[in-house]
Parts: sequence; C-alpha cells; structure tokens
Amino acid sequence: MRERFRVVGGAHLVGEVAVVGAKNSALKLMAVALLAVGRTTLTNVPAIADVTIMAELLRRLGVGVDYDPAAGVVVLDVPERIGHRADYELVRALRASISVLGPLVARVGEADVAVPGGDAIGSRGLDLHAAGLEALGAEVHVTHGYLVATAPGGLHGADIRLDFPSVGATENILTAAVLARGTTTIDNVAKEPEIIDIAEMLVSMGARLEGAGTSRITVHGVEALTPTEHAVVSDRIAAGTWAFAAATTRGDIEVVGGVAEHLRAPLGALEEAGCHVEVTARGFRVSAVDRRPRAFDVATLPYPGFPTDLQPFALSYNAVADGSAMVTENLFEARFRTVQELARLGADAQIDGHHVMTHGVPMLSGAPVESSDIRSGAALVIAGLVAEGDTLVSGVHHIDRGYPRFEQALRALGADVTREPDDEPPFE
Repeated sequence: MRERFRVVGGAHLVGEVAVVGAKNSALKLMAVALLAVGRTTLTNVPAIADVTIMAELLRRLGVGVDYDPAAGVVVLDVPERIGHRADYELVRALRASISVLGPLVARVGEADVAVPGGDAIGSRGLDLHAAGLEALGAEVHVTHGYLVATAPGGLHGADIRLDFPSVGATENILTAAVLARGTTTIDNVAKEPEIIDIAEMLVSMGARLEGAGTSRITVHGVEALTPTEHAVVSDRIAAGTWAFAAATTRGDIEVVGGVAEHLRAPLGALEEAGCHVEVTARGFRVSAVDRRPRAFDVATLPYPGFPTDLQPFALSYNAVADGSAMVTENLFEARFRTVQELARLGADAQIDGHHVMTHGVPMLSGAPVESSDIRSGAALVIAGLVAEGDTLVSGVHHIDRGYPRFEQALRALGADVTREPDDEPPFE
C-alpha cells in the first residue's frame, strides 16, 4: 500500500535526536561477512527497509540471517558453500547489492549480480568495478542484465588506479583483494568513513591492509578470513539531515551519536551562514533559533567534500534562507529532481545544467509533492515544515529505506507529521 506523510507547516524543531549506524556502511558490511565461514555479528545496525532487503538477498545465497531491528543487531551465519547469483528481483530495489560482487568472486570464484536499480538519481556505471576485478585476474562481462565475473584460477595481486574515487568500486576491489594471492595497491580510492569502517572490519577478520582513509590502500592477500563482531560506524548522512533540519526550520537540535568530524564541509558551511554549531559530549548541536540563516553556495564533491547525499537538504535550506545561492551537483546528474518538487512548494529555483540557482523566500506554500529517492523525500518533508499549510509527501517507501521511524523522530522534535494511506496515483 502506498503511503504518504502529511506535514503541517510552521514547525521549529527543538530537542535531541539519536543517529545509529550508517545505512551506507551496514549494507556493505553485511556483504563483507560473505568472506568468512561462520557466524559474524553486526551491531548498531539501523532499523530500515534496506537492511531487510539485503538480508533476503544474502539468505538466497545460502546465508542464515537473523535481523533484530529493535536491538540493531544482524547475525550472519555463512556456510562453507554459498550461492553466487544475486537476482534482479532484489537487486533492482537496492543498489548496494552490487557490494556482494567482490566477496563472491573472492570466496567462490564466480558471481552473477544483476545490474542494480534503486534510487532515481542518475547513472552509476560499473566500469570501474569490472576493470578492478579484471586487473585482479577475473573475467567480467555483462549478459542478459547480469554482471558476470569468474575467476576459476583465483585472484592475484595487482596495481590498480581508479579513474574516479568511486565508493562502490573501492569496496568491491578491496573485498576481492583481501583473499587474492600477493599484494594489491589501489590508488585514487574513496576516503569516506564508511570505507574505513569496512577496512576495520576486514582487519578484525584477519585481513592485512593499510591506508584506508587515504588515497591509496595496500592489501596483502591472505588465504582465509574468520568471522567477527563489529559495530557499524555512525550515519553521517542522517546526522547531516538533522543538522539541516535545525537550520532550515530555525530550530535547535542536538544530534546524539553524530560525528562532527565526518561532516566538516556541511557543518562548516552552516556555521559560516550564521548557524550556531558546537561539538557536544554526545555528538554535536546545530541552532538557528530567532535568526534566518544566510544562503550559501554548494558544490558536491567526493569525501571530505560536500556530500551529494546532503545536496537535496541544501536545496530545501537555500529555498528559505536569506539571499541567493548556487548549488552545483558534480556526482549524479539526475539529483535535481528535488527542484521541481520544491518549485511546487513555491521555491524560487532554476536549473541550468548541473547547477541550480536559488533565491530564498520567507516561507514556502504547502502542496502535494513526490519523493524520487531517500534523500529527496526527507528533504521535501523538511521543506514542508517551513511551508504554510499542509504538504503531502508521497513515496514514503523511499524515506523508509534510509531513516528509521522518521516521522516519530520529527514529532519528538515538535513537528506535526503523520503517516497516512496514499490513494492518489503518482503524478508526473
């Protein structure tokens, strides 16, 4: 059943909100567990729909999965013999499914992974994944909608340089290289905290590697890994979401469990725009009470630059901030779908290629809008909080994939947000 959020405008979010493990890490760590026979336990796992989808994908590979959303625990019991085919039925709903590619090739010498679907935010080519695995000795091709990789003779070390610091390619090459013969160097890799999280879990499993968090990772292959227990790193995108929620609604939120160091670019921009930002004993706090923060330019970049996942929130923020600003999307060409929905709410924003010029207005106007991806949906809910009247945000299933109990967290901060059936067909 389709559902939507009814958002009543005029809220100033005040209070505290807790963030747990990162969606973008938990899903990948579940795939990493494939590398070791036995029982691996992940803690601090978010209670989101995507974890349920990944759990089902792994079950179909033969893995026993026990997921307790309330406790935030996933236990994965990996048998000696596992499958190698990740079907389109699940992969199309979850781009993170591609992260099983590297572990499967390393463990069983073959992988058939459907070309992924997921959010409508633009193309995410798999060329870097394929090139990296080929350098390690795999044969890779696409057939009938599946990326097929085989390495019947095993993998071997190689010197690899990525043309772009792709997070997904870094993850798949890294997880394949840990069981390859010899030493692998991977240059121009992604530096995200989630990459460091994966590397730390791999090391706890017995992998030998160094350099995670820098532009070069060196991996010394080992014959086998062992199961482990690992706590998922804090979700910096969820934490950043609440930072922008405070700034946009002129509120005051302490983000418990948030790591300010992981959000230097966005928090620094908010502070320069007039918000009060401080690190606390439990996380960080953002306040914009009794002030209208200034608009600021945004250009998305790989970490540690401004995250593309926070770009929709910058659009909602700039829509009601003081002044004009340019938002530039350098990573995903279709991530400006949020703009046309914000325009329905009365935002003054114009798209020009991969730029959006915004001119802040004092208040938006409630209207029906449709979310196209996880972050767009959450950003539209926040925009609805600074709109006159009611805003109906359809496509709630997107938001559920990234935010546990989103409406409950908002209500705890003083918002009037309710979930209700959505009988209207999605509009174009």
